[in-house]
Amino acid sequence: MNPVSSLRILPAEIETPLASQPAGEEGEFLDTLRGAMDQVEQLQGSAQSKVAALLDGSGMDVHSAMIAVEKADLSFQLMMQVRNKIVAAYQEISRMQF
Repeated sequence: MNPVSSLRILPAEIETPLASQPAGEEGEFLDTLRGAMDQVEQLQGSAQSKVAALLDGSGMDVHSAMIAVEKADLSFQLMMQVRNKIVAAYQEISRMQF
């Protein structure tokens, strides 16, 4: 189970049919977003393994563990800001009258 995939940008009941969206643009955006989420997950896993190695006493230095934790934290904060921008854009579009 992907822990990041549990974050929902849109409610489950609001899904646009794929037939009404351009296939190329939607797929590229989705692939880019998933790739970024995978990178964040990899950084978090790396940070967890470095902290575990530090706590086990297997030769990991504190500096590299802290750098890994900060990288994971910054990447997660960036991902959340991107998510917030996407939600704000969706809300703005939903307020438009056609």
